[in-house]
Amino acid sequence: MEHRAKGSGQKLPISFMVFSLCSILFALCLSACALPKIIFLDDPLTPEEHLNLGVTYEKKGEPENAMKEYKSASKKLPLAYLYMGNIYFQKHDYEEAEYNYKKAIKKDPKNADAYNNLAWLYYLTLEKPDEAERLALKAIELNPAKKEVYIDTLKRIREVKRPK
Repeated sequence: MEHRAKGSGQKLPISFMVFSLCSILFALCLSACALPKIIFLDDPLTPEEHLNLGVTYEKKGEPENAMKEYKSASKKLPLAYLYMGNIYFQKHDYEEAEYNYKKAIKKDPKNADAYNNLAWLYYLTLEKPDEAERLALKAIELNPAKKEVYIDTLKRIREVKRPK
């Protein structure tokens, strides 16, 4: 069956007219009937869950995803700065590692691991040996339970400081 277009005398097949009508309706639907957007006003995860998820990503060898989770956790958990510092340290971005270790110490002055890790960074980069020694001693003072780990850092720093 065919229809004539008004005023042209041309015959149009019905399938063309149906296709045209469907195309117009589809375009109208897309412009007027947008899919609903899901917006989270609050983060569904707690800072601890972000931290744990970051640790999981890090263990799987996904430091970029881990870093995103640590950054989310850092809004409420100072410990996250220690973890971010560790990732930067592994990437040999010592400036960022130092910044994050210092931030961890500033936000939680009792975080012995942050003192030790910053001391270790100074030891490896051969920067600030006196400060490295002070930081390692502070770590031992803050957490005697991990004394053996921190003493290893201290011994290595003192070996570097020893005049030859």
